[in-house]
Amino acid sequence: MAHQAHAYHMVDPSPWPLTGAIAALLLTSGLATWFHYNSTILMTIGLILLFLTMYQWWRDIIREGTFQGHHTPPVQKGLRYGMILFITSEVFFFLGFFWAFFHASLAPTPEIGGTWPPSGITPLDPFGVPLLNTAVLLSSGVSVTWAHHSIMEGERKQAVQSLALTILLGAYFTALQAAEYYEAPFTIADSVYGSTFFVATGFHGLHVIIGTSFLAVCLLRQIKYHFTTEHHFGFEAAAWYWHFVDVVWLFLYISIYWWGS
Repeated sequence: MAHQAHAYHMVDPSPWPLTGAIAALLLTSGLATWFHYNSTILMTIGLILLFLTMYQWWRDIIREGTFQGHHTPPVQKGLRYGMILFITSEVFFFLGFFWAFFHASLAPTPEIGGTWPPSGITPLDPFGVPLLNTAVLLSSGVSVTWAHHSIMEGERKQAVQSLALTILLGAYFTALQAAEYYEAPFTIADSVYGSTFFVATGFHGLHVIIGTSFLAVCLLRQIKYHFTTEHHFGFEAAAWYWHFVDVVWLFLYISIYWWGS
C-alpha cells in the first residue's frame, strides 16, 4: 500500500466473474435437463465450477481485505452501501411473492372455488412445525447478535461459540422445512395456493441456506483470526443478511401460514 496515493481499491483483473457466470448458466441449464431428461451431468459440472469459483473468489477477497490492507475506511463504506442496496433488492424480490399471494387470497376466483384456502387444499397447521421454525430463527437472530457483540468486545471464544450455535440453528431450520415439505398434503402443482406457498417459502429456504453458508465462512475466518474489533465487515454483512432472513420469515409465517390457513 506504500506506493498507493489514495484510499480506494482498484481491483485487479479477475477470472472469477466469468467462471461464476458460466457456472450459473450450466447450473440452470443442468436443472432443466435434470427435470426434463433425468440427466444430472450438466448440473454436476455447474455445481463443481460454482464451488471452485466461490472458494477462489472468496480467497482473493480475504487476501485483499485482511492481509493486503485494501479494505480501507472509504472502501468499507462502499461495501456497506452495496450490501444495503443488495438487501433492498431482496426486499422487493420477496414483495413480488407476497403481492402474488395476497392478489390470489383476498379475492379468490371461481376457478379455485371462491374460497381461500382453495377447495380441496388442506393447509399446514401454523402452530406445529412452522411455529417451531419461527422460534428457531428468532433464537438464531439472538445468537448472531451475541456473536457480533463478542467480536466488537474482543471475546474470541464467545464469538466462535455463538457463531457455531447460529449455524446449527440455521441447519436445524432447513432440516425442519425439508421434513415439512416431504409431509405436506399438497404440492406446487395444486392451484395458486401450492405455487405461491412453495415458491415463497422455498426461496426463503434457499436464502437460509445461503445465509448459513455465509456465517460458516465467517466462523472459519474468526477461527483463523481474520476479524478484529474494528475490522470485521465480512461478519457484519452476514449478520445483516441473517436479520433480513429472520424478518422475511416473520412476514411469511403471519401471512401465509397463519392468516392464509
